[in-house]
Amino acid sequence: MAHAPVKETCLVPIRIADNLPARRTLESEGVIVMGESEAARQDIRPLRIALLNLMPDKITTETQIARLLGATPLQVELELLRISGHVSKNTSAGHLAEFYRPWDEVRTEKFDGLIVTGAPVETIAYTEVTYWDELRQIFDWSQTHVHHTLTICWGAMAALYHFHGVDKHPLEEKASGVFPHWNRAPATPWMRGLPDVFDVPVSRWSEVRSADVPASAGLTVLAESDETGLSLLADPAHRALHMFNHLEYDTLTLAREFARDEGAYVPRHYFPGDDPKANPLNTWRGHGHILFGNWINQVYQTTPFDLADIGELVGA
Repeated sequence: MAHAPVKETCLVPIRIADNLPARRTLESEGVIVMGESEAARQDIRPLRIALLNLMPDKITTETQIARLLGATPLQVELELLRISGHVSKNTSAGHLAEFYRPWDEVRTEKFDGLIVTGAPVETIAYTEVTYWDELRQIFDWSQTHVHHTLTICWGAMAALYHFHGVDKHPLEEKASGVFPHWNRAPATPWMRGLPDVFDVPVSRWSEVRSADVPASAGLTVLAESDETGLSLLADPAHRALHMFNHLEYDTLTLAREFARDEGAYVPRHYFPGDDPKANPLNTWRGHGHILFGNWINQVYQTTPFDLADIGELVGA
Protein backbone atom coordinates (compact mmCIF):
# COMPACT_ATOMS: atom_id res chain seq x y z
CA MET A 1 0.00 0.00 0.00
CA ALA A 2 1.36 3.40 -0.93
CA HIS A 3 0.17 6.66 0.53
CA ALA A 4 0.96 10.06 -0.89
CA PRO A 5 3.82 11.66 1.06
CA VAL A 6 2.90 13.99 3.89
CA LYS A 7 4.47 17.43 3.60
CA GLU A 8 6.28 18.43 6.77
CA THR A 9 4.74 21.90 6.68
CA CYS A 10 1.20 20.53 6.46
CA LEU A 11 0.78 18.25 9.45
CA VAL A 12 -2.76 19.31 10.29
CA PRO A 13 -4.51 16.45 12.02
CA ILE A 14 -8.29 16.75 12.22
CA ARG A 15 -10.96 18.17 9.98
CA ILE A 16 -14.26 19.10 11.61
CA ALA A 17 -16.99 21.60 10.81
CA ASP A 18 -16.01 25.22 11.45
CA ASN A 19 -18.99 25.82 13.76
CA LEU A 20 -18.97 22.51 15.64
CA PRO A 21 -18.86 23.37 19.38
CA ALA A 22 -15.96 20.95 19.86
CA ARG A 23 -13.81 23.10 17.60
CA ARG A 24 -13.58 25.99 20.06
CA THR A 25 -12.73 23.64 22.91
CA LEU A 26 -10.00 21.89 20.96
CA GLU A 27 -8.48 25.12 19.69
CA SER A 28 -8.32 26.45 23.26
CA GLU A 29 -6.37 23.32 24.20
CA GLY A 30 -3.89 23.71 21.37
CA VAL A 31 -5.26 20.92 19.19
CA ILE A 32 -4.82 21.87 15.54
CA VAL A 33 -8.07 21.77 13.58
CA MET A 34 -8.78 22.66 9.98
CA GLY A 35 -11.61 23.75 7.72
CA GLU A 36 -12.64 22.39 4.34
CA SER A 37 -10.66 24.93 2.31
CA GLU A 38 -7.47 24.15 4.23
CA ALA A 39 -8.03 20.43 3.84
CA ALA A 40 -8.44 20.79 0.08
CA ARG A 41 -4.89 22.19 -0.20
CA GLN A 42 -3.35 19.09 1.40
CA ASP A 43 -1.86 16.71 -1.15
CA ILE A 44 -2.89 13.63 0.85
CA ARG A 45 -5.94 11.46 1.31
CA PRO A 46 -7.32 12.06 4.83
CA LEU A 47 -8.39 9.12 6.92
CA ARG A 48 -12.17 8.94 6.95
CA ILE A 49 -13.27 8.14 10.50
CA ALA A 50 -16.94 7.75 11.35
CA LEU A 51 -18.11 8.28 14.93
CA LEU A 52 -21.40 6.55 15.74
CA ASN A 53 -22.28 8.53 18.85
CA LEU A 54 -24.79 6.70 21.03
CA MET A 55 -24.26 8.82 24.14
CA PRO A 56 -27.02 11.19 25.33
CA ASP A 57 -24.66 14.17 25.69
CA LYS A 58 -23.30 13.99 22.17
CA ILE A 59 -21.38 17.28 22.31
CA THR A 60 -19.24 16.14 25.23
CA THR A 61 -18.51 12.76 23.65
CA GLU A 62 -17.69 14.14 20.21
CA THR A 63 -15.28 16.59 21.84
CA GLN A 64 -13.54 13.85 23.80
CA ILE A 65 -13.07 11.65 20.75
CA ALA A 66 -12.02 14.52 18.48
CA ARG A 67 -9.42 15.57 21.05
CA LEU A 68 -7.70 12.18 20.86
CA LEU A 69 -7.96 11.83 17.10
CA GLY A 70 -6.63 15.35 16.64
CA ALA A 71 -3.46 14.63 18.60
CA THR A 72 -1.97 12.48 15.84
CA PRO A 73 0.14 13.87 12.95
CA LEU A 74 -2.28 12.49 10.35
CA GLN A 75 -5.14 14.29 8.66
CA VAL A 76 -8.43 12.87 9.92
CA GLU A 77 -11.83 13.68 8.46
CA LEU A 78 -14.37 13.04 11.21
CA GLU A 79 -17.91 12.13 10.16
CA LEU A 80 -20.51 12.23 12.94
CA LEU A 81 -23.18 9.54 12.66
CA ARG A 82 -26.38 8.79 14.53
CA ILE A 83 -28.89 5.97 14.56
CA SER A 84 -31.37 6.69 11.79
CA GLY A 85 -34.54 5.78 13.64
CA HIS A 86 -33.70 7.04 17.14
CA VAL A 87 -34.45 10.53 18.47
CA SER A 88 -32.00 11.85 21.07
CA LYS A 89 -33.59 13.55 24.07
CA ASN A 90 -30.43 15.17 25.44
CA THR A 91 -28.96 16.82 22.34
CA SER A 92 -30.80 19.53 20.44
CA ALA A 93 -32.45 18.66 17.17
CA GLY A 94 -30.64 21.61 15.61
CA HIS A 95 -27.21 20.24 16.56
CA LEU A 96 -28.08 16.81 15.23
CA ALA A 97 -29.48 18.20 11.99
CA GLU A 98 -26.44 20.40 11.37
CA PHE A 99 -23.61 18.07 12.32
CA TYR A 100 -24.86 14.46 12.28
CA ARG A 101 -25.79 12.21 9.40
CA PRO A 102 -28.15 9.27 9.93
CA TRP A 103 -26.50 5.95 9.15
CA ASP A 104 -28.98 5.32 6.33
CA GLU A 105 -27.36 8.20 4.43
CA VAL A 106 -23.84 6.76 4.57
CA ARG A 107 -24.46 3.05 4.24
CA THR A 108 -23.12 3.07 0.66
CA GLU A 109 -19.95 4.96 1.67
CA LYS A 110 -16.67 3.53 2.94
CA PHE A 111 -14.54 4.57 5.89
CA ASP A 112 -11.05 3.85 7.13
CA GLY A 113 -12.28 3.67 10.71
CA LEU A 114 -15.47 3.48 12.74
CA ILE A 115 -15.82 4.32 16.44
CA VAL A 116 -18.95 3.12 18.25
CA THR A 117 -19.48 4.72 21.66
CA GLY A 118 -21.15 3.44 24.76
CA ALA A 119 -24.79 4.06 25.62
CA PRO A 120 -26.76 4.23 28.90
CA VAL A 121 -28.64 1.00 28.23
CA GLU A 122 -26.41 -1.52 29.99
CA THR A 123 -29.17 -2.84 32.25
CA ILE A 124 -31.45 -3.56 29.27
CA ALA A 125 -31.29 -6.78 27.26
CA TYR A 126 -29.77 -6.17 23.85
CA THR A 127 -32.87 -7.27 22.00
CA GLU A 128 -34.97 -4.78 24.00
CA VAL A 129 -32.88 -1.76 23.00
CA THR A 130 -35.03 0.23 20.58
CA TYR A 131 -32.29 0.57 17.96
CA TRP A 132 -30.78 -2.91 18.33
CA ASP A 133 -31.80 -4.08 14.85
CA GLU A 134 -30.19 -1.07 13.20
CA LEU A 135 -27.04 -1.41 15.30
CA ARG A 136 -26.74 -5.04 14.19
CA GLN A 137 -26.96 -3.85 10.61
CA ILE A 138 -24.22 -1.31 11.28
CA PHE A 139 -21.95 -3.97 12.77
CA ASP A 140 -22.49 -6.13 9.67
CA TRP A 141 -21.98 -3.11 7.40
CA SER A 142 -18.64 -2.44 9.10
CA GLN A 143 -17.34 -5.74 7.73
CA THR A 144 -17.71 -4.56 4.14
CA HIS A 145 -17.51 -0.76 4.38
CA VAL A 146 -15.05 -0.06 7.22
CA HIS A 147 -11.38 -1.01 7.44
CA HIS A 148 -11.13 -1.12 11.25
CA THR A 149 -13.54 -0.51 14.13
CA LEU A 150 -13.04 0.67 17.70
CA THR A 151 -15.95 0.01 20.06
CA ILE A 152 -16.29 1.55 23.54
CA CYS A 153 -18.07 0.41 26.74
CA TRP A 154 -21.62 -0.75 25.90
CA GLY A 155 -20.75 -0.49 22.21
CA ALA A 156 -17.96 -3.02 22.83
CA MET A 157 -20.26 -5.33 24.77
CA ALA A 158 -22.87 -5.12 22.01
CA ALA A 159 -20.29 -5.90 19.32
CA LEU A 160 -18.99 -8.89 21.25
CA TYR A 161 -22.53 -10.19 21.67
CA HIS A 162 -23.36 -9.63 18.00
CA PHE A 163 -20.22 -11.20 16.55
CA HIS A 164 -19.44 -13.88 19.14
CA GLY A 165 -22.60 -14.45 21.20
CA VAL A 166 -20.84 -13.37 24.42
CA ASP A 167 -23.40 -11.86 26.78
CA LYS A 168 -22.88 -9.26 29.50
CA HIS A 169 -23.45 -9.75 33.22
CA PRO A 170 -25.11 -7.15 35.47
CA LEU A 171 -23.08 -5.85 38.40
CA GLU A 172 -24.48 -5.56 41.91
CA GLU A 173 -23.05 -2.05 42.11
CA LYS A 174 -21.65 0.26 39.49
CA ALA A 175 -17.98 -0.16 38.57
CA SER A 176 -16.85 3.44 38.77
CA GLY A 177 -13.44 4.98 39.24
CA VAL A 178 -9.91 4.87 37.89
CA PHE A 179 -8.33 1.42 38.09
CA PRO A 180 -4.85 0.06 37.31
CA HIS A 181 -4.80 -2.25 34.30
CA TRP A 182 -2.25 -4.81 33.14
CA ASN A 183 -0.82 -4.46 29.65
CA ARG A 184 -1.12 -8.06 28.47
CA ALA A 185 0.29 -7.57 24.97
CA PRO A 186 2.94 -4.81 24.99
CA ALA A 187 4.49 -5.97 21.71
CA THR A 188 1.28 -5.58 19.70
CA PRO A 189 0.76 -2.46 17.57
CA TRP A 190 -2.26 -1.51 19.71
CA MET A 191 -0.42 -1.50 23.05
CA ARG A 192 2.98 -0.27 21.98
CA GLY A 193 4.27 2.45 24.31
CA LEU A 194 1.79 1.81 27.13
CA PRO A 195 3.25 0.97 30.57
CA ASP A 196 3.06 -2.52 32.03
CA VAL A 197 0.39 -1.14 34.38
CA PHE A 198 -1.68 1.91 33.44
CA ASP A 199 -4.74 3.73 34.77
CA VAL A 200 -8.09 3.57 32.98
CA PRO A 201 -11.42 5.23 33.93
CA VAL A 202 -14.25 2.74 34.37
CA SER A 203 -17.97 3.55 34.42
CA ARG A 204 -20.45 0.74 33.80
CA TRP A 205 -23.20 -1.39 35.29
CA SER A 206 -22.28 -4.57 33.43
CA GLU A 207 -19.23 -6.64 32.60
CA VAL A 208 -17.94 -9.20 30.13
CA ARG A 209 -16.15 -12.11 31.80
CA SER A 210 -13.01 -13.79 30.51
CA ALA A 211 -14.50 -17.22 31.16
CA ASP A 212 -17.28 -16.49 28.66
CA VAL A 213 -14.97 -15.63 25.76
CA PRO A 214 -14.73 -18.71 23.53
CA ALA A 215 -11.19 -19.86 22.82
CA SER A 216 -12.16 -20.48 19.20
CA ALA A 217 -13.11 -16.82 18.64
CA GLY A 218 -9.53 -15.71 18.04
CA LEU A 219 -9.85 -12.84 20.51
CA THR A 220 -6.74 -11.54 22.29
CA VAL A 221 -6.83 -9.93 25.74
CA LEU A 222 -4.85 -6.70 25.50
CA ALA A 223 -5.62 -5.18 28.90
CA GLU A 224 -7.44 -6.20 32.08
CA SER A 225 -7.79 -5.13 35.69
CA ASP A 226 -7.59 -7.21 38.87
CA GLU A 227 -10.56 -5.22 40.19
CA THR A 228 -12.80 -4.67 37.17
CA GLY A 229 -11.84 -7.46 34.77
CA LEU A 230 -11.57 -7.28 30.99
CA SER A 231 -10.80 -3.90 29.50
CA LEU A 232 -9.57 -4.32 25.92
CA LEU A 233 -9.85 -7.13 23.37
CA ALA A 234 -8.46 -7.45 19.87
CA ASP A 235 -10.85 -9.07 17.38
CA PRO A 236 -8.81 -9.59 14.18
CA ALA A 237 -11.48 -11.67 12.46
CA HIS A 238 -13.75 -8.60 12.49
CA ARG A 239 -10.98 -5.99 12.23
CA ALA A 240 -11.95 -4.48 15.58
CA LEU A 241 -10.82 -3.45 19.03
CA HIS A 242 -13.34 -3.72 21.85
CA MET A 243 -12.66 -1.41 24.82
CA PHE A 244 -15.05 -1.82 27.76
CA ASN A 245 -13.85 1.28 29.61
CA HIS A 246 -13.24 4.98 28.96
CA LEU A 247 -9.76 6.24 28.11
CA GLU A 248 -11.48 9.10 26.27
CA TYR A 249 -12.90 10.57 29.51
CA ASP A 250 -12.07 14.13 30.61
CA THR A 251 -10.64 14.82 34.06
CA LEU A 252 -14.06 15.74 35.50
CA THR A 253 -16.30 13.25 33.68
CA LEU A 254 -16.54 10.87 36.63
CA ALA A 255 -17.12 13.82 38.97
CA ARG A 256 -20.06 14.96 36.82
CA GLU A 257 -21.49 11.43 36.90
CA PHE A 258 -21.07 11.38 40.69
CA ALA A 259 -23.00 14.65 40.97
CA ARG A 260 -25.66 13.50 38.50
CA ASP A 261 -26.25 10.34 40.52
CA GLU A 262 -26.47 12.40 43.73
CA GLY A 263 -23.55 10.68 45.41
CA ALA A 264 -25.03 7.19 45.25
CA TYR A 265 -21.48 5.84 44.95
CA VAL A 266 -17.99 7.34 45.16
CA PRO A 267 -15.73 6.57 42.16
CA ARG A 268 -12.82 4.53 43.50
CA HIS A 269 -9.17 5.66 43.19
CA TYR A 270 -10.39 8.87 41.54
CA PHE A 271 -10.73 11.62 44.14
CA PRO A 272 -7.53 12.00 46.22
CA GLY A 273 -8.13 10.03 49.42
CA ASP A 274 -11.53 9.02 47.99
CA ASP A 275 -12.74 12.42 49.21
CA PRO A 276 -15.37 13.81 46.79
CA LYS A 277 -14.49 17.34 47.94
CA ALA A 278 -10.93 16.97 46.62
CA ASN A 279 -10.05 17.83 43.02
CA PRO A 280 -9.34 14.69 40.97
CA LEU A 281 -6.03 14.30 39.15
CA ASN A 282 -5.93 12.97 35.58
CA THR A 283 -3.60 9.95 35.61
CA TRP A 284 -4.83 8.44 32.32
CA ARG A 285 -4.61 11.27 29.78
CA GLY A 286 -1.37 10.05 28.21
CA HIS A 287 -2.63 6.48 28.05
CA GLY A 288 -5.67 7.55 26.06
CA HIS A 289 -3.50 9.46 23.60
CA ILE A 290 -1.21 6.47 23.15
CA LEU A 291 -4.02 3.97 22.55
CA PHE A 292 -5.94 6.18 20.11
CA GLY A 293 -2.67 7.18 18.42
CA ASN A 294 -1.73 3.52 18.01
CA TRP A 295 -5.16 2.76 16.57
CA ILE A 296 -5.04 5.63 14.08
CA ASN A 297 -1.47 4.75 13.08
CA GLN A 298 -2.36 1.11 12.52
CA VAL A 299 -5.41 2.10 10.48
CA TYR A 300 -3.21 4.39 8.37
CA GLN A 301 -0.55 1.72 7.89
CA THR A 302 -2.97 -0.99 6.79
CA THR A 303 -5.91 0.69 5.06
CA PRO A 304 -6.06 0.57 1.25
CA PHE A 305 -5.26 3.84 -0.46
CA ASP A 306 -8.30 3.41 -2.68
CA LEU A 307 -11.45 3.75 -0.57
CA ALA A 308 -13.21 1.32 -2.90
CA ASP A 309 -10.95 -1.48 -1.64
CA ILE A 310 -11.91 -0.99 2.00
CA GLY A 311 -13.57 -4.03 3.50
CA GLU A 312 -11.87 -6.37 1.06
CA LEU A 313 -8.78 -6.98 3.21
CA VAL A 314 -8.88 -8.97 6.44
CA GLY A 315 -6.50 -9.59 9.29
CA ALA A 316 -5.32 -5.96 9.56
